[in-house]
Amino acid sequence: MAVIQLTPLDLSLAALLVIALAATVSRFGMGLSRSLLVSAARTVVQLLLIGLVLTTLFEHAALPWVAAMAVVMLLVAGREVMARQRRRFRGWWGYGVGTLAMFTSAFTATVLALVVVIGPQPWWEPRYAIPLLGMLLGNTMTGIALGLDRLTQTAWEQRRIIEGRLSLGQSAAEAVADIRREAARSGLMPMINAMAAAGIVSLPGMMTGQILAGTVPIEAVKYQILIMFLITAGTGFGTLGALWLGARRLFDDRERLRLDRLAGPAG
Repeated sequence: MAVIQLTPLDLSLAALLVIALAATVSRFGMGLSRSLLVSAARTVVQLLLIGLVLTTLFEHAALPWVAAMAVVMLLVAGREVMARQRRRFRGWWGYGVGTLAMFTSAFTATVLALVVVIGPQPWWEPRYAIPLLGMLLGNTMTGIALGLDRLTQTAWEQRRIIEGRLSLGQSAAEAVADIRREAARSGLMPMINAMAAAGIVSLPGMMTGQILAGTVPIEAVKYQILIMFLITAGTGFGTLGALWLGARRLFDDRERLRLDRLAGPAG
């Protein structure tokens, strides 16, 4: 079945809904209308640009170009993780904790899926590698950002409790164990909710796209199950790894709480 082509007019009609929402928000004085319109404009520009880049990449597939694209995606995702934290770590750590965790989890899950499960030829085929990595990075980025934000903010708010536990003889790991546990819950809960609602409350994006493109529904379901499991594993291990690194960074070698390593609240 051929894909129905969308015209600029079709997209304009959809854009009118966002404009109508911005007007409604402005009428109620919520102060979000400008952000809505700017974000919508950025979406159009960014997606058109990435469409051109991917078209060129697919037509001239080569491992160095695929790797370069993957690195750019990782670096941008690392910046987004840092930007979404109210109290990020100072210096390289503010950027490096989330980026390293995403690299370890999302890249590992992507390569595993390409080499062992899907098996395209070559294994780095960009039509599979780039979309798959993008989905994993996007969800892992959100989980890590939520987890680290919860960890650092709660540690700041409960600093006297943590110091009290240390004075009673608890180790650094014991003093923040419950905080790290709740931070992990914050990072993992969106994916748990997404899996619980998939297929009943919502049809996930990849499955919907494949069905619209003419794929047999049961095959689209198989790919969506694979993606959901990969995303959950990537998000889970990435979040746990980032929280482990972050919790260690909160203390020095003598297990003293070092909140001076956190920057002030982001504006």
